[in-house]
Amino acid sequence: MKRLLFGALVLTALMFSCKGKQTGDTAEDVPQDTTDTTVVQDTVGIDTLEQLITETPMPRAADELFDDFLFNFAANRKLQMERVAFPLAVIRNGQVTQVGKDSWQMERFFMRQDFYTVLFDDEKQMELVKDTSVSRAIVEKIYFNTGAVQQYKFRRVNGAWMLLEVQTEPIASNRNASFLQFYHHFVTDSVFQSESLGETVKFIAPDPDDDFAQMEGYLTPDTWPAFAPELPDRMIYNIVYGQPKEKSHSKIFVMRGIANGLELEMTFRQHDGRWQLVKLVN
Repeated sequence: MKRLLFGALVLTALMFSCKGKQTGDTAEDVPQDTTDTTVVQDTVGIDTLEQLITETPMPRAADELFDDFLFNFAANRKLQMERVAFPLAVIRNGQVTQVGKDSWQMERFFMRQDFYTVLFDDEKQMELVKDTSVSRAIVEKIYFNTGAVQQYKFRRVNGAWMLLEVQTEPIASNRNASFLQFYHHFVTDSVFQSESLGETVKFIAPDPDDDFAQMEGYLTPDTWPAFAPELPDRMIYNIVYGQPKEKSHSKIFVMRGIANGLELEMTFRQHDGRWQLVKLVN
């Protein structure tokens, strides 16, 4: 991610942070159970952050990378109203409704958390985050409690990112359906989690005795509980950059902090129809 544009205003806002009040979602009827109390902490003062962002015009360069735009879109009410193609098409159960400006509620995405999650097929796909030629992106809210995926579809039109459509589909219809079903089982069943470790799980983490070095090793079922990360189990986000492949037998689950230094990567591979964890980078 391009950190300069993304991080500067967040760090400024953290100086004035206070716990924000919950707000509504979009006009679409999707359950609001979006937080996982085991891992989510509302560390950013949303109201203060929005005020700071609103008073600072979005740099033109923020339209080059989708991540930079998305941060501004989620924090700046004025910008968001300008970048939604009203009346917005909202599709659910095959039914299309139109949402006008008067009915739209501010969409903050993961700004009420201190982290967000992304799924990639491989390391090459991860490079798309920094690719200025990407002209389409989808932000997915994946609700495990209802089995639904809410997709916010963006395209860059005349150099400016715009939200053009919101569509809800069952998890079973999502291109990542196999992995998502596995992931939910993996994070909610400790026995299954241990059984889903590969023959070798490579482990990379900062060296506690040297700030400039890393330690590497391999995890086994016996040592796994001591290193197993705490993961969200009710709802996660995904961002699709560009046009991904229809199917993939590998997945990299990434959890990144918002201005707090958190960075977690978990690589899974599917072998004989079964997903297994093969690498953990903390």
